Amino acid sequence: MSDILAENLSGKSVMGSDGTELGLLYNITMELKSGTLRNLVIEPDEELSTRSVDFDVDDDGRFLVPVSRVQAVKDYIVVQR
Repeated sequence: MSDILAENLSGKSVMGSDGTELGLLYNITMELKSGTLRNLVIEPDEELSTRSVDFDVDDDGRFLVPVSRVQAVKDYIVVQR
């Protein structure tokens, strides 16, 4: 995968590998000591029930998707569901 600047990802749409629009990328978390990326923090689509998604949810209702589940970054960020 080619390098992508984080500033180009902010606000990008996130879609599940099954075609479900999950929402917009809000932030990315990382492990401070190692610099390893941890989770995509996704602001959920208003029409999507958080119960229909098997990702952890933070205190603000945003999905926490492990970076290891990212399959592609193009027009959308595609994550494995």
